[in-house]
Amino acid sequence: MDEGADRHWPTDNDNNLTEVTKFFLLGFQVNYSLRIFLFCLLLGIYCGTICGNLLIITLVSTSKNVHTPMYFFISQLSVADVLLTNTIAPNMFHILLNGGATMTFASCITQFYFFDVAEASECLLLAVMSYDRYIAICNPLRYTSIMTCANCMKSALVSWLLAFSAILLDTITISKLIFCRSNIIDHFFCDYLPLIKIVCSDTFLVQLEVVLLSIPVIFIPTTIIIYSYVNIVLVILKISLSSGRQKAFSTCSSHLIVVSIFYGTLFGVYIVPTKGRTQTMSKILSLLYTVFTPMINPIIYSFRNEDIKKAACDWINKYIA
Repeated sequence: MDEGADRHWPTDNDNNLTEVTKFFLLGFQVNYSLRIFLFCLLLGIYCGTICGNLLIITLVSTSKNVHTPMYFFISQLSVADVLLTNTIAPNMFHILLNGGATMTFASCITQFYFFDVAEASECLLLAVMSYDRYIAICNPLRYTSIMTCANCMKSALVSWLLAFSAILLDTITISKLIFCRSNIIDHFFCDYLPLIKIVCSDTFLVQLEVVLLSIPVIFIPTTIIIYSYVNIVLVILKISLSSGRQKAFSTCSSHLIVVSIFYGTLFGVYIVPTKGRTQTMSKILSLLYTVFTPMINPIIYSFRNEDIKKAACDWINKYIA
């Protein structure tokens, strides 16, 4: 017998006429044994994600041989991954152990805000990183003059400020909506689509705002990434020696893999039409970019990068061995 089976869950009829002040997140509606298995699996992934990203942040901060623009942006990406993971994971574990959990309205909106900030900042940082690779391969003689320490700091700061400010506008608008159809969210965190489904006030303004804000946060970064890699590929194809082409491609292959995974899952959830998609499939896709992608990023950048591996060995020998 599932331990959550006897719990009284609020029904849609309970909240038709009253404004919602709390939400009940259903999480994964599976039997207790499977929930425990998922808890252990995701807890292991969470620990690996935090350790891997904190290691990259530490190495970039302390190791001189990785004090370059590319590694600086990788460390910023790790900061975004840590923020994303810590925003989602703790409450997700609580939901798994209890077969659901209640969140106050303020907690739900706060989680929504910081989750979207992490996603938006990652979109912007990936675009800046693609521009960095574009300059390194397509205009190498001017690389040091363009990608200076000051310019890198400014690019990262603008990315974070734009993410925090753009998502704040969207969050304020969503917080002013009236949630009265139901207080049940069939998800494991407070995401945009599940929240909009239970709104009983007019959502035209917030949907328009999301479209407008997605231009600087998603579509312009995507355009920069595509433009950068089209030019990178054209330059690489002009290199006569195969060893030269391989060396040039290796400098951006890790970033390209991360971009493909991140945007593939992001577009799969929010851009691809959801008609015919089950809620279980939506949750699985959400797990990919909220749990697995932050874990994969440090693995890709560490295992495919000799500088990171060397810095890790030096750091271990210096502080641990």
